[in-house]
Amino acid sequence: MARIDRILSIVLDQGANELRLGTDREPKMLAYGAVKRLSIPLTNEDTLRDLLGDILTPEREEAMRARGRVDATYDAGELGAYQVTLTSRADGFDIVFRKTAARGAAPLPSEARAPSSAHLAVAPASSREAREGRDARDEPAPTPTIDGETIDASPALVQLVAHAAERRASDLHLAEGDPPVVRIDGRLTRLDQAPVILAELLPLGANAEARLARHASLDLGVEVPGVGRVRVHVFRSDTGRAAAIRLLPRTAPSLAGLNLPVPLDDLIELPHGLVLVCGAAGSGKSTTLAALAQEALRRRSIVLTTLEDPIEYALAAEERSIVRRRQIGRDVPDFATGLRDALRQDPDVLLIGEMRDPETINLALTAAETGHLVLASLHSRSAASAVERIVDAYAPERAAQIRLQLADALRAVVAQRLLPRARGAGRVVAVEVLRGTHAVASLVREGKTAQIPSAIQSGRREGMITLERCLADRVIAGEVRAEDARAAANDPSALAMHLPK
Repeated sequence: MARIDRILSIVLDQGANELRLGTDREPKMLAYGAVKRLSIPLTNEDTLRDLLGDILTPEREEAMRARGRVDATYDAGELGAYQVTLTSRADGFDIVFRKTAARGAAPLPSEARAPSSAHLAVAPASSREAREGRDARDEPAPTPTIDGETIDASPALVQLVAHAAERRASDLHLAEGDPPVVRIDGRLTRLDQAPVILAELLPLGANAEARLARHASLDLGVEVPGVGRVRVHVFRSDTGRAAAIRLLPRTAPSLAGLNLPVPLDDLIELPHGLVLVCGAAGSGKSTTLAALAQEALRRRSIVLTTLEDPIEYALAAEERSIVRRRQIGRDVPDFATGLRDALRQDPDVLLIGEMRDPETINLALTAAETGHLVLASLHSRSAASAVERIVDAYAPERAAQIRLQLADALRAVVAQRLLPRARGAGRVVAVEVLRGTHAVASLVREGKTAQIPSAIQSGRREGMITLERCLADRVIAGEVRAEDARAAANDPSALAMHLPK
């Protein structure tokens, strides 16, 4: 049994189909495009050669260096057959093992040596102890990676993000010459640490630097060993370069785990239509969208195509489903182009990270009308303002046509807030839910969006709830303080009517 077979068995046990290795890179495991984390330190060249054994023959290595890439198959016995791709780099090489349906004709030899037992455990998403099972003092600090591109080692960044995660921070703010700041349960706290030198904390590759120079800002998904994936927005300010880092859970949450006041499970069973998740930045829109997408993958046999900026939550495809994820700026230039391409890729469900411009909105409406379920986010405070924002994105002469399209396509709007928990740590979600009933469709079609709050108030049986009713329920249950509920309400007077005197 080859040493590499031990890792391949872990890949199969976790329902993954692809293993990526490289010199001085952290191994990655993917399940049909969705990243699953391995708690294996980065592999230096000696370690990688030892794992590969006779797979990396001198002849094959010479061919890889000469041509840049070599493709072959590897028969791992009971573990099955793998398509193997060896790619040369200036500072080493990468190798990808991808599971195939049948064994290839010219298998690579399997090494007949005993498997290594050193640090090959998979880290469960819910277990901090398992993630941190190896002693950091015994091994060099792993290198964080930005969208597959290795950054220069920055132990200070790893430690800082890990410290923020330990404090349950949702965000970490960095600015050149200032101490780090974290956001915990919605409140900012300045850390008692030395001022930041951002170029040392977050060194970027040549491609990322070029994009930052071109656009003055940059969105990245970063894998931080020991913590997981974080979303990084790098930008220029009057004091120099700055960054806002959003810490993300390793996997998409379940719908049940969101503790929503009304069930949304039925939305993922819809054959087509538009489902909008709205709110301000940091209100949990991406979390709700990821939970809906994961539930659709679990329950249905679908092709899910996502367009994200950047890719955030890991989505695990069931055996009968497929996930195709594309990142704006890396895999596709913009949302509109990606959505236009996606319509030719046989999707059942489309997840759009954000509807930003008229072209994207128009394509999303078209997709929803032509047999696709579209899940999308939008920056707006309420269901009514979401409708108005979509219509206002177009010239006045097109308003009637867009209202007609939206009335036919809209299935639900979920507008949400995150509020500090009244007792203990954490935050509580409050939502407003609008359903696309016949009455609501008529209001949208006729431009009577001012009457949408009344339609929501009278639509409790259809699964609707006003934000003020939801906030009042949270206050009465002791989950949220009344003053926080009043600050979050769209209509404080309506909230007062629901609260006990």
